[in-house]
Amino acid sequence: MKTHGPNQIQFWFIALAIGIAAGFAAVLFRLGIYAIQTTAYGTDDVLTLHSFAAGLAWYQILLIPICGGLIVGLILDRFTDDGRVRSVADVIEGAALSEGRVEVRRGLASAAASMITLSTGGSSGREGPVVHLAAVISTGVCRWINANGITGRDLLGCAVAAAVSASFNAPIAGALFALEVVLRHFAVHAFAPIVIASAVGTVINRLVFGDVTEFALPVQNALGFYVELPAFLILGLVCGLVAVALMKAIFWAEDFGNYVQRETGIPRYLRPAIAGAMLGALAIWWPHIIGVGYETTSAALTGELVLYEAIVFVILKVAAVAITMGGRMGGGVFSPSLMVGALTGLAFGLIATPIFPTVSGSETLYALAGMGAVAAAVLGAPISTTLIVFELTGDWQTGLAVMVAVSLSSALSSRLVDRSFFLTQLERRNVHLAAGPQAYLLATFKVSSIMRAVHDKNAASEEECWDLVRDGVYVDGNATLEQAMPMFEGQGHRFIPVVTLGGEDSPPELWGALFQVDALRAMNRALSETAAEEHS
Repeated sequence: MKTHGPNQIQFWFIALAIGIAAGFAAVLFRLGIYAIQTTAYGTDDVLTLHSFAAGLAWYQILLIPICGGLIVGLILDRFTDDGRVRSVADVIEGAALSEGRVEVRRGLASAAASMITLSTGGSSGREGPVVHLAAVISTGVCRWINANGITGRDLLGCAVAAAVSASFNAPIAGALFALEVVLRHFAVHAFAPIVIASAVGTVINRLVFGDVTEFALPVQNALGFYVELPAFLILGLVCGLVAVALMKAIFWAEDFGNYVQRETGIPRYLRPAIAGAMLGALAIWWPHIIGVGYETTSAALTGELVLYEAIVFVILKVAAVAITMGGRMGGGVFSPSLMVGALTGLAFGLIATPIFPTVSGSETLYALAGMGAVAAAVLGAPISTTLIVFELTGDWQTGLAVMVAVSLSSALSSRLVDRSFFLTQLERRNVHLAAGPQAYLLATFKVSSIMRAVHDKNAASEEECWDLVRDGVYVDGNATLEQAMPMFEGQGHRFIPVVTLGGEDSPPELWGALFQVDALRAMNRALSETAAEEHS
């Protein structure tokens, strides 16, 4: 194969093949969840799982997520080095820093763990696992054809778009999700193949599940009057705060779980089982938290819940998602954010519509807008989320209300977190993608690849290098420009020695010197290539 990947014709065929593979992977993942749920809970209709589970014995509801959590823990302990499930944030990192590649072995283990989580009472979503599973498929192909960064990222976008559209029967949102969330640009050269892959994913979904929307609304919503728009502005702010509370709860649960595990010495494979016990205990009284939660979301969108239920279910779902994610059980956050948003919107509508009944639309319109507003704030994807709400419900008549709520929630939440749940996850791992290429590209350059070696004709003199080392001015040979560049700014040196420090019985080894002009030249070239890719 060519060093820089396939030619244009080969690329289109490969992109189409990846779209087909990712689409079938997403559908099989969903069918796998259904099969395991049917076996574990004994239900014939997984779409009404929580209603069926309400009739089970309490010990069954408690034991199923414990057993599922134990299996998840054993899988992650065996096949990952940190016991962490890979998801959308890792795909975004792979697109930015690894030429469109993700971890294959850990990714497959994460998909298996997430499938079991979602099948045995875990309160999360399936979009995160299918996105990473699709990325694993594209990674395998990229390695096979030895694709360069641009080709690798484009194929990754095709896989993600197909997986999202196949998972939710949402071709427009699938394509825009890949561009807006994963690739984080709308380059023309990537648009066409990603759209085609997304369409393929939708065809696969409809061949298996039929041409139906995820949620069925009883009537078409209609905006009562333009005077009602301020209410949707307020709803957007409320949803922004709820989205931040959901994200913060997950991060707090993750930190608390790490603290407890560290202080007590609990084996990491037991952490998901403990989380499963907590979820099972909650589900005994409130089975609504089990699984993806589409039944409760549908009830909110059709106005079948009263105000008290809507408020209580929001609190319970936030707690259940935090327990699931903090317990490292697996799954995504998109479906939970849809449920939380629909419940928040319904509660807001039940309060707001009686105040001005003559100019208000139905409370279900607020549920629809709230669903989009919370999800957009969590994902940091106002465009694709707005469209996916329309595609999930088939209601295109209320776009103005949804767009207003989404814009306000996204604007508010982005000020309180690092733009989105995924980018905040990466920031907590010291992966700085939220600030843009000028920040994260530094981490892609090893100092050793840019330095002038000791015997280079333009190298710095060894005497000057050792003088600086004795003064404590040096950088490790395995470091990146992210660590080196602040040293230039803070100390004003023209170059920095690159060394490997020895142990007690061995002296340090001088590799060469990193010149500031070389570092700036490499950074400028990388920024130029990134700009060319994003605007081509």
